[in-house]
Amino acid sequence: MTRITRRARWLFMARIAGVGLSLAYPALAQQATRPSHIRTPEPVKEEMFVRIGGIDQWITIKGDDRSSPVLLFLHGGPGDAWSPFADAMFAGWEKDFTLVQWDQRGAGRTYGKTGPSIEPTLTVERMAKDGIEVAEFLTKHLDKKRIVIVGGSWGSILGIHMVHARPDLFYAYLSNAQLVNMRDEQSASYARVLELARAAGDQPATSALTAIGPPPWDSLRKWPIFAKTKRAYQAKLVTAPPAPEKISPEYASPEEQKQYDAAEDFCAEHFFGLTMSGPLELVDLPALGTEFAIPIYIFQGEQDLTAPPKLAKAYFDSIKAPHKEFYLVPGTGHEPSATELDMMLKVLIDQVRPLAIQR
Repeated sequence: MTRITRRARWLFMARIAGVGLSLAYPALAQQATRPSHIRTPEPVKEEMFVRIGGIDQWITIKGDDRSSPVLLFLHGGPGDAWSPFADAMFAGWEKDFTLVQWDQRGAGRTYGKTGPSIEPTLTVERMAKDGIEVAEFLTKHLDKKRIVIVGGSWGSILGIHMVHARPDLFYAYLSNAQLVNMRDEQSASYARVLELARAAGDQPATSALTAIGPPPWDSLRKWPIFAKTKRAYQAKLVTAPPAPEKISPEYASPEEQKQYDAAEDFCAEHFFGLTMSGPLELVDLPALGTEFAIPIYIFQGEQDLTAPPKLAKAYFDSIKAPHKEFYLVPGTGHEPSATELDMMLKVLIDQVRPLAIQR
């Protein structure tokens, strides 16, 4: 009998073991040879008017993968749509999220569609309901259980109203330049700007501010006097690099710019009011309650003269939420800086995105 070498015996036994494995576990054997399925990302780029709150409102949806968590941006102003600047401001965010820009009632292309005819409906409550309708549309259109809110300045007011009313629609709330109570913020802002003007020996600014006196004001004509001085000192305090604000080509025509400016003026006059008693002047978020059912993240510019960080922090401290964090952004004023946007994106990726993926 031919003697079987040790190597030949090992090979023979290996074949037997392989045949046995295939007979005992045929499905496992097939799975080992079947190529694993790799999902192909499905980019999304949609721009459209959607019927919201009884009128057509402009919405854009962009992202590298339709399955990514959805961010609904609530722009500031009121009336300052982010759509023209979004591609530059949030460049790179589309890798991890689906980005939704919404031109609110009275802003941007939505205003271009309706004109000033919607003024009787231009209230905080109606616009918060609009935002909820937008969120409901997005959950159905993109097949999501919930989405994430990112609100800035005026948008932070709408955002708080929305998450109070329908927390079931949202994974988390993030804001920059969080507003809380307009009358309190205007008083604190006026005192700080006057202090800066006096410290700088700026007699023209000091005289102009003392002439109109501290808020509350009784005439919209006093607001530009204060706003001009505030802008000048805000610019001096900001040291962080600015956020990119390049206008996308499709929004750069003279007609688009004229429409954008008209919306800004329209909203400013309406929300402040000719006697400074418009809807914006009556905002008081703590009156809505301070208990939240979702995580809350607030980013506040250290040098913000419009939404003083001391007031935002006091509001944050009063909040009860499953999780909350407050970030004071160095060298940043009321407008978002590149530093602030980087901080927000990191929090979104590290803390918020996992919430949306796991559920």
